[in-house]
Amino acid sequence: MSLSILTALLLATQSAPPATASDASPIPYSEAKRQADADEASVTGQAHEDMLSSQGALLDAGIAACARDDLRDDFTPFTIVMKLSKTGMVQQTWRQGTSPLGICLQRYVRDKTVFTPPRDGFFMSFEVSFTK
Repeated sequence: MSLSILTALLLATQSAPPATASDASPIPYSEAKRQADADEASVTGQAHEDMLSSQGALLDAGIAACARDDLRDDFTPFTIVMKLSKTGMVQQTWRQGTSPLGICLQRYVRDKTVFTPPRDGFFMSFEVSFTK
């Protein structure tokens, strides 16, 4: 190996940029859910009503899309947390629970637009339970 190639390799490894927050491992479900609860509580008035209406519409559409016979037998509760972009598109999801319906809904909401949140990186969640 020539000296100039070895020098170039050494310089390339020494000048690598430091890790950024985007390089960090994803946040755990518990942190995402805590953030969703806080973010949803921060929305008030008509914006809160619009948020709830949009969440309900997305959940209804997702359940309709996932309404297959093989998913109707498991009534295990589940929660799906979503991180939204500034335009309201779902960027990332987390799920608690192993319900086949929950798994299907998590897949369904990816890349869907929910509502225009007050800021980029807004968290929200669906908590689904089939008990009274």
